[in-house]
Amino acid sequence: MGTFYTNCRVENQVDRKKSAEVPKMLVDTGAEFTRINVETLKKIGVKREKKDYTFVMANGQQITRAVGFAIIRVGDALTTDEVIFGEPGDSQILGARSLEGMNLRVDSRAKKLVAGGPILAA
Repeated sequence: MGTFYTNCRVENQVDRKKSAEVPKMLVDTGAEFTRINVETLKKIGVKREKKDYTFVMANGQQITRAVGFAIIRVGDALTTDEVIFGEPGDSQILGARSLEGMNLRVDSRAKKLVAGGPILAA
């Protein structure tokens, strides 16, 4: 597929006036969670809800990070999701759960996000 980046906006889910633009997030359909810089999340008042959550990276390395809840926006699409508090040196990633929640999919030819289409009801 190749890699590409997108911009998003992250909002405090309790006080939506507290928000920040997050430029150049790696779109990673292989990552379950979205990861945003700890300073950005602290600045808009996102609380650490899960303090010691362990993740396995693509290279097999285990890391421990805090997780909180935020609203993620890409263009007109939005969702509420768990976000990882990224530490210095961590990439900022837009993960599969956020993409699915926003009903966005990857157009690998154009290297951009597009509407996922109608959602099938059970």
